[in-house]
Order: sequence, then structure tokens, then C-alpha cells
Amino acid sequence: MPVLSKEPSLYPETLLDGPSWQEPDRSWMVLYTKPRQEKAVSRELFRRQVPFYLPLVRKTHRYRGRRLAAHLPLFDGYVFLFGAEADRAKSLATNRVLRVLAVDDPQRLVFDLRQFQQLIVAGAPLTVESRLLPGRRVRVRSGPFAGMEGTVLHRRGRARLLVSINFLQQGASIEMEDFLLEPID
Repeated sequence: MPVLSKEPSLYPETLLDGPSWQEPDRSWMVLYTKPRQEKAVSRELFRRQVPFYLPLVRKTHRYRGRRLAAHLPLFDGYVFLFGAEADRAKSLATNRVLRVLAVDDPQRLVFDLRQFQQLIVAGAPLTVESRLLPGRRVRVRSGPFAGMEGTVLHRRGRARLLVSINFLQQGASIEMEDFLLEPID
């Protein structure tokens, strides 16, 4: 099964760690890209050394009887940028960005992005969920995802933990046993 090597999806590697992302002249922005241009935008940002995060997941497809694996964006059309006004201008200069969205609650966005990064690193099989409906907020009590917060969904009689980026009203879910979850009040 041929697979292309994974491209940089986080620059710098420590972008989501600790309070280092709290700089007065920089802010979080969400780049809404032209269709299928997320990786091209991230390559350009990496080349220009602009801090960004593009959540990528490995997906396997069948093409002409062969199985091919690729690293694809978890959220189509979105790249998360942490930069100054000059970095915003650099992203727009790629001619691949349609709109730049300002983030009102950067602390919450970083919390959400850290959770997705943890799920991706663990290799969890994620299912993308759009336009989230309100549900029961829970926290994982134990296991590899202990401390992670999300919303409980039931699909085909099985419980799923929905982790979301509230700003985008999108998320991804993972199958989770009920006994691992505790309600958040």
C-alpha cells in the first residue's frame, strides 16, 4: 500500500504546548481555503516560517483495485494560523485563501486543537461530525484519553465521544465505552 510521507502539519512543533502561544502581537486566525488547498497553504506557511496547525489524518482509499493511503485534512477547508498581521498578509498572498476568520476565544481554540492533536497522535479512528447539536458534556475518566472533554452521541446503539472545535461548529467522534465517561456539571 503506497503512502506519501506525512507533510508538516504543525509549525513550530511546540505551538500548542503551554502558554507560549500567548504573545501580545500575535493572535489565532482560521484560514478558510479554496477547495483542496489546505496542504498547499500549510506548505507555503511552513516555507515562510509562519506558525500554523493543519490536523491531518491517515485515510486509506481503493483506486483501481489498489489500496492507497494518504494524509488528509481532518477539516476540509481550514488551516489554523497563529501570527501577526504580516503573517495574515502572507497567507492571503498565496492566492489559496478565501477568507480569514478572527478567533474570539483563543484559549478555548487551543484547548480544542490540543485534544484533536492527542486523538490524531494516538491513531484513533475518527469520524468527522458537522453542525453539532447540544448534548451531554462529559470527561473521559481513564484510559489513553483520560481528561479529554466532549459530548456524548449515540449512533447505531453505540456511544461515541464527540470532540469539537466550537468555533467551526465541526468535530470528530470516536467510539467510547459509557463506563469510561463522567458527566461535567
